[in-house]
Amino acid sequence: MSIELRKSLSEVHGTVRTNQRKGWKSMFAFLGPAYLVSVGYMDPGNWATDIAGGSQFGYKLIWVLLMSNLIAVLLQSLSARLGIVRGLDLAQASKESYPNWINIPLWILAEIAIVACDLAEIVGMAIGLNLLFGLPLIWGVCITVFDTILLLYLMNRGMRYMEMFIISLVFIIGVCFIAEMFIVHPVYQDVVKGFIPGTLEGSALYIAIGIIGATVMPHNLYLHSSLVQTRKIDQTPTGIQRALKFNLFDTAIALNMAFFANAAILILAAAAFYVNGYYKVAEIQDASMLLEKLFGNAAPALFGIALVAAGQSSTITGTLTGQIIMEGYLNLRIQPWLRRIITRLLAIIPALCTIIFMGDSALGSLLVLSQVVLSLQLGFAVIPLIHFTSDKKTMKGFVIKPWVKVLAWISAAIIIYLNVQLVIEELTGWIESAGERKYIIYGVVIPVVIVCALLLLYILIQPFIHKVSRTRKQLPHGHALDFREGLDVHYNHIGIAIDFTGNDHKIISNALFQGGKKATYTIIHVVETAGARYYGNYAMDKETQLDEEYLRKYVEDLAELDYHADYKIGFGDTTKAITKIVSENKIDFLVMGSHGHRGLKDLVFGSTIDTVRHNLKIPVLIVS
Repeated sequence: MSIELRKSLSEVHGTVRTNQRKGWKSMFAFLGPAYLVSVGYMDPGNWATDIAGGSQFGYKLIWVLLMSNLIAVLLQSLSARLGIVRGLDLAQASKESYPNWINIPLWILAEIAIVACDLAEIVGMAIGLNLLFGLPLIWGVCITVFDTILLLYLMNRGMRYMEMFIISLVFIIGVCFIAEMFIVHPVYQDVVKGFIPGTLEGSALYIAIGIIGATVMPHNLYLHSSLVQTRKIDQTPTGIQRALKFNLFDTAIALNMAFFANAAILILAAAAFYVNGYYKVAEIQDASMLLEKLFGNAAPALFGIALVAAGQSSTITGTLTGQIIMEGYLNLRIQPWLRRIITRLLAIIPALCTIIFMGDSALGSLLVLSQVVLSLQLGFAVIPLIHFTSDKKTMKGFVIKPWVKVLAWISAAIIIYLNVQLVIEELTGWIESAGERKYIIYGVVIPVVIVCALLLLYILIQPFIHKVSRTRKQLPHGHALDFREGLDVHYNHIGIAIDFTGNDHKIISNALFQGGKKATYTIIHVVETAGARYYGNYAMDKETQLDEEYLRKYVEDLAELDYHADYKIGFGDTTKAITKIVSENKIDFLVMGSHGHRGLKDLVFGSTIDTVRHNLKIPVLIVS
């Protein structure tokens, strides 16, 4: 089955040029995607697991951080390879390779991972505001709803503003932790000993899995495979190989910086708490109070500032990943603000319930749990990624080398083994403490675990026993239509707004009837993907290229009928793009198709026609 999906972040696909510099200087054109990804490796969820690990076990779990980082570099490089070579993100590749009855639960699990990640940002932001301003945690949680406004403002300003904002926050985090290291004075000989691997069991295993989930984040595998497509590369073996090399550098540099940030948090916790006999510091608030007690007022202030910065920077990339997953798995595109609010509200509910029913002190445990949830979801993203990058038919000459494949499968095996061990230990503990309520464990929890295990087993063995036949095409929108019979019209310069939904025949026919063969026609199409909203006319993803191919076909068909036509592609906001194209090209008549939805659907999917009519001073023909 061959499935051609809309380009991931099509609005920004291929918008960053990489051929303007030669030699090693051209590497700078590729730097960027991994830095946005690395933000997720410094979120408040990492703080919770690192603080818990450092306070309980000192420097002994640093090797888990290092192992997690090495696995992250490997898997993120595979994610980048998938996006560069195949022009698909991980969600799109899954939709192409697995049947719908598998893709739906994979999408649900990916959404759960994003909500778990967003939960960490909410709790972290609320704790940061509490530390800095004394704001009650329940108020802080509610206030995080409004950071959606900041996100939308940055999105409207453009990707460069967003990148500057994120880099500024990451810089703040780095400065704060450098200052913290000077304050706590860790014993570096003991730090070095922490890189020696040891056994994991009980609470050490639980925290270690939380560290893995906080470091090798499943949603980052989806995000990275999409972001690398914003670079416009030569689609030749040499050009692709060059892109793979420089993106590997980008990944290694960015994620190693994230490793040092995480190691600094764990070392801080070990030096400040474990060494001084505070072995059970699981709460970020307690960590701040102890820092103040041990080292004065400067330490907790720096701690709170960095925490707020981490929460804000991570929530931006989480939103973008949510759009990528929904578009990739479901081929469904809704308004970014609505997507953001849905994710945030789903994450706020467990945070509020925890505060109301269990108290503020339980938030730290909730943070660690959110990272464990991320780790449990990892296998469902990692296994398909390894399969896709190992497929000689689709990856052609860029399939991963055998030694890379072995390392990838070993990494996946480590993650799955630790997760299975954790699940067994947790279930055993729940059954022993459930008393008369054991029926809930046996009737609900265990069946869910079995279903998830079977799903994981299926995506593991399916590619080995069933090679997908790629003969049927499933397109993001309809094929170009043949409209070349019986047309005679008249007008001057007519714009024709199309969206490949099957109504193109009627829209184009009405336009030609108005202008005839004496008029000039401009066919307009707007790419609305998440990437287009960020990168604008720099987007050159697979969807954009596919749309441009169809537009060329329309222009060629019109030329065969002696009509004068060209095409224009807009990016991002549909109404703004159409208005801009009409104004710049001095179009004096516009023909558009009606989507046929209203009311609630307008709220979800957006309304174009009314806004365009009000923005333009030329006649607009709406074809139902």
